[in-house]
Amino acid sequence: MKKLIALLVVLTTFSCSNTNAQKTAFSKEALSEKLLALDNGQVAFKDILKKYKGKTLVIEVWASWCGDCVKAMPKVKELQANNPDVSYLFISMDKTADKWRAGIEKYQIEGDHFMANDQMKGVFAKAIDVDWIPRYIIVDKKGKIVLYRAIETDFDKINETLSKLK
Repeated sequence: MKKLIALLVVLTTFSCSNTNAQKTAFSKEALSEKLLALDNGQVAFKDILKKYKGKTLVIEVWASWCGDCVKAMPKVKELQANNPDVSYLFISMDKTADKWRAGIEKYQIEGDHFMANDQMKGVFAKAIDVDWIPRYIIVDKKGKIVLYRAIETDFDKINETLSKLK
């Protein structure tokens, strides 16, 4: 019986150490992955992040086809209005660049925009553990991830995190 309990404890421990864990840095795989820029260029994620050195950054992973993403847009705009010193980076999981660009225009999304080349099931999405969108990540001024996984129901947690960083 003790062996069975020990085995269950071990299995539970390993099965619970999943992608919901708080990470404090992006993986090398994520950093080296290239994303599509609005000018059709390809930019490595690490080079995109360099622009935000010394700034608090909110990253939203979204798509124009995502109902929850669209529903959360007013909260994102409120977040931006209440935190004007924070930078905002939007990474789309759209299937085509045309739909991505149309979504930015339609929803009047203010911030920097890039698109994953291989969408939700691709290398970049897997490297940052995307299992749901919209997905929010907050990076502090030192470049450390302070909130790794938040979704559209987590705006209280997002606001609280940003307040602590002021």
